[in-house]
Amino acid sequence: MRKNQKIKDGILSSCIYASAAFTVCILVFIIGFIFVKGIPKINGHFLTAAYDDETAYVIAETIPEENRASDKNLLSEIGVYYDLEDDGVSMKVTDFTADSTAKDVTNMNGEGEKISKGDLITSIEPNDANHVRIKVTKVGGGIMPMMVSTLFLVVLSLLIAAPVGILSAIYLNEYAKPGRLLTIIRFAIQNLSGIPSIIYGLFGALVFVQMLGMQYSILAGALTISIILLPTMISTTEESLKAIPKGIRESSLGLGATKLQTTLRVVVPNALPGILVAVILSIGRIVGESAALLLTAGTVAAIPNALTGEGAAAATLTIKAYTILKETGDVSTSCGIGVVLIVLIILLNLASKAVTARFMKKQG
Repeated sequence: MRKNQKIKDGILSSCIYASAAFTVCILVFIIGFIFVKGIPKINGHFLTAAYDDETAYVIAETIPEENRASDKNLLSEIGVYYDLEDDGVSMKVTDFTADSTAKDVTNMNGEGEKISKGDLITSIEPNDANHVRIKVTKVGGGIMPMMVSTLFLVVLSLLIAAPVGILSAIYLNEYAKPGRLLTIIRFAIQNLSGIPSIIYGLFGALVFVQMLGMQYSILAGALTISIILLPTMISTTEESLKAIPKGIRESSLGLGATKLQTTLRVVVPNALPGILVAVILSIGRIVGESAALLLTAGTVAAIPNALTGEGAAAATLTIKAYTILKETGDVSTSCGIGVVLIVLIILLNLASKAVTARFMKKQG
């Protein structure tokens, strides 16, 4: 019997270790694939530039002829060094002379502009005796607009979802009495957490985008994401409230505090580490969401300049990774965005642990 039991235990232990090893291997393979494909794309330009090329005509003052250098790789009129591109027409800016005027130019509307290294000059012609007109293209391919849009979405979603979720959890744990109403509320929360995000996206597209006239916008996306966050926010906050011993509540009430004072000044502060974890987990959900935002926030690779209406549509990092792969098949750029997302999620997890440890230390 002992021998048979040892064999069974050995088989079970092997299955446990094999399962753990398989899980780790899958995780390493996925992350490794993303990093191998994406790391070569990560550079300063990728992180800080706009996604789309931006072309404009600018006016630059010419350098006095006696000060112009004679190097053949120099646009002597404005003091710019360049490399000729493969098309034989475009000139890539590589450097500037000390007295170059290219760093202080104006567009056709009279607004200040700047020619930078890496920009493409496709034409340059006299504008008047002392100025030249230049067609300059700022090369895109960066993810800065999506990073900013993701940040906007995180802030807006939390401003909407956090108060509603936290107050709902306080009601369920501190005020609600067992009965049919409480059963219905908990049933609704459980069902909300199990609904696919694409359903939320369809709801957001119908209600926020069309019925309320928000169009594809950062606010429509934030409102939709806020609904998705509520089950996680409520459940996690409620569990942290349940962890507070009843003796603390009874002591506060015994000293003459009201129910509301006890809740806001005693219970909630002690449950704050768990509430903060709920907020941080919600940030991770916002960063990783795609289906719902595709139908509400849009796919425009630009920084939104309004909450609704024209100019409010914006693509997040996940949306852009999806559309790039679907439309262009550019695996390396999508994986580059994936690297940024993975690093961001790791930082959020570390922040969650640090915040929790800090508050637990203060309470201890």
